[in-house]
Amino acid sequence: MRLGTRILLLSFAFFAATKLYAQSPKREFRAAWIATVANIDWPSKPGLPAMQQQQEFIRRLDALKEIGCNVVIVQVRPSCDAIYPSPVEPWSRYLTGRQGQPPFPFYDPLKFMIEETHKRQMEFHAWFNPFRALVDSKKNPNPPNHVTFMHPDWVVSYGGKSYLNPGIPEVREYVTNIITDVVKRYDIDAVHLDDYFYPYRIAGQEFADQATFMKYGQTFSNKNDWRRNNINLFVSVLNTNIKRIKYNVKLGISPFGVWRNATSDPEGSKTRAGQTTYDDLYADVVQWLQKGWIDYLLPQLYWEHAHKAAPFEVLLPWWQQHHYGRHIYYGLGVYRMIGASAGAWAGPKELLWQINDIRKTSDAPGFSFYSASSFDKIPHTILDSLHARYTGNIAFPPAMKWLDSIPPAAPVIKATPSAEGTLIEWHINNPKEEPLRYAVYRFANNEPINLERSDKIIALISDKSFLDAKANDFGKCTYVVTALDRTWNESKASNALSLSPQ
Repeated sequence: MRLGTRILLLSFAFFAATKLYAQSPKREFRAAWIATVANIDWPSKPGLPAMQQQQEFIRRLDALKEIGCNVVIVQVRPSCDAIYPSPVEPWSRYLTGRQGQPPFPFYDPLKFMIEETHKRQMEFHAWFNPFRALVDSKKNPNPPNHVTFMHPDWVVSYGGKSYLNPGIPEVREYVTNIITDVVKRYDIDAVHLDDYFYPYRIAGQEFADQATFMKYGQTFSNKNDWRRNNINLFVSVLNTNIKRIKYNVKLGISPFGVWRNATSDPEGSKTRAGQTTYDDLYADVVQWLQKGWIDYLLPQLYWEHAHKAAPFEVLLPWWQQHHYGRHIYYGLGVYRMIGASAGAWAGPKELLWQINDIRKTSDAPGFSFYSASSFDKIPHTILDSLHARYTGNIAFPPAMKWLDSIPPAAPVIKATPSAEGTLIEWHINNPKEEPLRYAVYRFANNEPINLERSDKIIALISDKSFLDAKANDFGKCTYVVTALDRTWNESKASNALSLSPQ
């Protein structure tokens, strides 16, 4: 073989390998939303026995883990109600069939869901809808001590739904206390808020907060600026209170996918969205990033490439240019693939294209699928393609150095080969007894140790031992183990051990 040809082939092999690793990065936020409102994703219907609810959630978790997800975003407060025993708000009818009625037999769904999620080395993000009070303003199924009865002056009906008025300071305090109660009592990894701050604007209808503006907005000449300030105050205070309770609990928010159109603001994106998060939902998400009030933003980019009003290829780089040192992940509209027989969402091409663009654009790549049950309704070939080409390897969520930048100590390992495989065991200096995870790397047949190779991570576990049942399939295996803390800081590699099969 000529030297030039050999160099060309080696270059091609290197390019192919590099491309493969880039397609499956070691650090990537891979999530799915699990909505409880209207039983969209879980449980499948109200009033199921506790065991059936649990089984359904476990199946949902296992299916998401199978396609590579490392985070679930679970709606625990759909509408001033709770999917957990709240001291203030009633049990959700979406869980039990009747507002205020506990599950039977009794259990704590939130505690159960967190434990099952953590068993699988996934993060649990508790999703709150902050200000929605009733999904139908004409029907109030709540008990007499519900906030909508106790404080009718806090409630604004709009578009057939009812909302707590964010302009009232006591309302913001009430919602903050609801959320921080969960932070105190449960081992969640993050608080997650959706896009409903003020409701989406309806043509010809005005959100009835003029009296509130007259009372609390004296320093503002513009009601819209006052509304944005109300949400700014809520977000900033909520973040401060979360971090005072537990420094490692993240705050993530998922806004509508367009901040402002460039026709309204030269800083905006070159889009033609009918509504925007700044002008219509009164959420100045860019300021939240600039001020460091949130840890991640997850804009809902549910549009395809070349969309007429909001093209994906325009919005993705726009958001990435406005991250201000915080992480931006992206909501992907898997639901649009349901029943799609033609167009961009028929088949896996658009979804995979979007993931590939995110990986090429972002330093801390990440995405979330809306929503989990969509995967029940699309062809399995799409899931197979997603797993095989993009999410088949273990990935860690990106570390957030502003929360914690100190990694754990490196483990010290020993290995014992046998006919059943190789048993790797380790110990670690952990004086604070932090909850740690361990990544086991295997490099076969004299491969060099490279901790950036996500395809070499064969296990992510909480135990301090692992049996590699496939060790004897290789001529020689070299193992290293690393430790990861709660915020995904990774230790240096352990001592390396190389063994031949028995």
